[in-house]
Amino acid sequence: MQSLLKQAQDMQRRMQDTLRSLGERVLEGTSGGGVVKAYVNGNQELQAIKIDSAAVDPDDFDTLYYLVTTAVRQSLQAAKELRDKETAKVTGGMNLPGLGF
Repeated sequence: MQSLLKQAQDMQRRMQDTLRSLGERVLEGTSGGGVVKAYVNGNQELQAIKIDSAAVDPDDFDTLYYLVTTAVRQSLQAAKELRDKETAKVTGGMNLPGLGF
């Protein structure tokens, strides 16, 4: 029983290390051929949005909204996939509650 508890504590420590590492990694999503870029970290936290002046048309903000939304969604999807991949390395693909993810 003590061995099992030690393994669980080790897994929790490795998960915390993984989540900390994910927070330092930045992923990019783009839209409009790269005129809008969104950056999120591996914990799916928005870090920045960059908009090229070519994407700004004062008469057409709807397109800009669409481009920003698309870039953010793309970057969040990339972060989710990275997070799933990295946490699966720790958990062996099992969804274990209480490990901080």
